[in-house]
Amino acid sequence: MIDVGGKPVTVRAARATGRLLAQPETIRRIREGGLEKGDAVATARIAGIMAAKQTSGIIPLCHPLPLDSVTVTISFDDPHAVAIEAIVRATARTGVEMEALVAVTAAALTLYDMSKSIDPGMSIEAVQLEEKTGGIHGDYRRA
Repeated sequence: MIDVGGKPVTVRAARATGRLLAQPETIRRIREGGLEKGDAVATARIAGIMAAKQTSGIIPLCHPLPLDSVTVTISFDDPHAVAIEAIVRATARTGVEMEALVAVTAAALTLYDMSKSIDPGMSIEAVQLEEKTGGIHGDYRRA
């Protein structure tokens, strides 16, 4: 693990996004809460938040961080996809990019798990860091 002990404690934030691609009927059922396993949107939000809090236990060499906030948003702007966004904030010595990426991935995997009986051909794509702020390397924003 990298020694971050000498780094200053600063406010850090990261925003990541991803998409679950599925048949339009699957997207409709996810959006309307019409899945056999229950409310996939609420479950995916909670899964993303829980996963962000456990990132250091999932990804080797990640530092455990006291997160100030985790927000997972699920939206339906495309009849063939569910859009997922996670915003993570912490006051720490290292960034929260991995926590945001893990939150998006866990939310997407939860949606997949809850929908796989009706649409096993779904796919998860474009999980990526959109922006991050804070830290000695400065801010980043995807072009």
